[in-house]
Amino acid sequence: MPFVHSDSVNIHFRTDAVHGPTLLLAHGFLMDESMFDPLRKVLAHTDINVVAWDARGHGRTGYGDNPRFDYWDLATDGLRVLDALGIEHAVVGGVSQGGYAALRMALLAPDRVTGLALLDTEADACTRADETYYENFFDEWCGTGALRPLAQDLAPRLIGGNDPRIWQTWITRWLAADRTAIRPAADCLIGRESVHGRLGEITVPALVLRGENDLSSTADKCARLAAGLPGASGVRTVAGAGHGCALTHPEPVAAALSSLVTACTKYAVEPVAAAGI
Repeated sequence: MPFVHSDSVNIHFRTDAVHGPTLLLAHGFLMDESMFDPLRKVLAHTDINVVAWDARGHGRTGYGDNPRFDYWDLATDGLRVLDALGIEHAVVGGVSQGGYAALRMALLAPDRVTGLALLDTEADACTRADETYYENFFDEWCGTGALRPLAQDLAPRLIGGNDPRIWQTWITRWLAADRTAIRPAADCLIGRESVHGRLGEITVPALVLRGENDLSSTADKCARLAAGLPGASGVRTVAGAGHGCALTHPEPVAAALSSLVTACTKYAVEPVAAAGI
């Protein structure tokens, strides 16, 4: 089981170990790297090396010596995963909070990130209404009340789609975990700053994609994200999907990712301006 040390944290990651272009993916909140298993299956017939890691406080990754961190730290964790694998360049992507880390990776290491895959995510900070909602939600999640009703209500909204079996898989994991352990990660989520004003610095090809029924990463938020990225060309929408389209609708998402990786391989050889995907 591979781990890499980043700061004081042992970061768990997984790689397909395929000798082809690398696609590094960061998962969404309350998920882990296994949320990309459906994508791995669809992309298995390609030469794309899919690498994913567990964010701090998720999956097999803890917090190390200091539970206070931000998405710049998560971006550094992703770069340490690439270092551990000896990978110099990669297309980097993420779902929701994973997109926050991916954007920061592109800003921290523009010479290493050849493209961005931004799935059901945004570049802005929480609004005050968002902060209030999250603070109340995590007070309840980390509290002593019944967790099952909260988890059962969350799963369809966080994941989306129409397959209750997928929802139940994650509900079962949440109920088995230490419900209080997510608090430092929640503080990171709530306290994130906007990077929208820096999007113009990221010129690599970019895919902005969202589920049609995503109530969190709305059409307006994703359009604002795409408009700020010189390498993006609008927003792709996955019909019938919600916030977790990478998990519930892997075929169309994998097709979009494969096209992006192909474009970015060409871009890495001969960069062009506004190579929108």
